[in-house]
Amino acid sequence: MAIAQFVQQGNSIDHTPSGAVTAGDVIVQGDLIGIAQVDCVANQIGALAVTGVFDIDKATGVGTGIAVGTKVYWDVADQQAKADDESGANKYLGKTIAAAGDDDAKVRVRLEQ
Repeated sequence: MAIAQFVQQGNSIDHTPSGAVTAGDVIVQGDLIGIAQVDCVANQIGALAVTGVFDIDKATGVGTGIAVGTKVYWDVADQQAKADDESGANKYLGKTIAAAGDDDAKVRVRLEQ
């Protein structure tokens, strides 16, 4: 008898939200972070991307630039990617694959779990 059975590639996973979700929303489930691929109404199955490259909101202003190859974290309260895990309060999102300057409102991130 097999100990493990293949289910899917795992690039996206099923997600049934308790409230409405808009495509592009970042969803945190414990230590698992995914990005909604489609709009989804409450209590109906949708899909979360758990791999891939996304342009994700970040803060702007002096000192907010993020270098390429930096680990970034999702700040649920501020709804932004940040280079600071804030003592574990922010969940690991992935690594940047392009630099984002102080004036850039987005940072390009490769999701990692």
